[in-house]
Amino acid sequence: MIATAGSEVKLKRAKELGADEVINHSTQDIAEEVKRLTHRRGVDVVFEHVGEATWEKSLASLAPTGRLVTCGATTGSTARLDIRFLFTRQWSILGSFMGTRAEVRQVLKLVSEGKLRPVIDRTLPLKEAAVGHALMESRQHFGKIVLNP
Repeated sequence: MIATAGSEVKLKRAKELGADEVINHSTQDIAEEVKRLTHRRGVDVVFEHVGEATWEKSLASLAPTGRLVTCGATTGSTARLDIRFLFTRQWSILGSFMGTRAEVRQVLKLVSEGKLRPVIDRTLPLKEAAVGHALMESRQHFGKIVLNP
């Protein structure tokens, strides 16, 4: 698994969580590094949750018949795509949003059984929601920020 992040601290954390390789998207070209790491083949699946800022590099990282799963657009919702690549490289693009209630219950069950570990950066009281928001805007978190009432 290849993970990307914009700081050495986050890259180190990604390695601790099991990434085989890491790419610093602030200083490296994601697509070039993916191609180098895969001997020019590309990857079978990209989980794209950033949006506009990384969309084209995410697509360029795909192998023929690869799949891009998009589940976020934190940097913008407008993306460009030369659709000729979609059919000549036989890519597929899948949008994903949270899941059904039954799927969310299954995920919660796996968490309670210790089979799935959510990555939580920190827990804050609800009255510090603005602090949490500022952390997200400045990209100083790794994982989720949980607000407690």
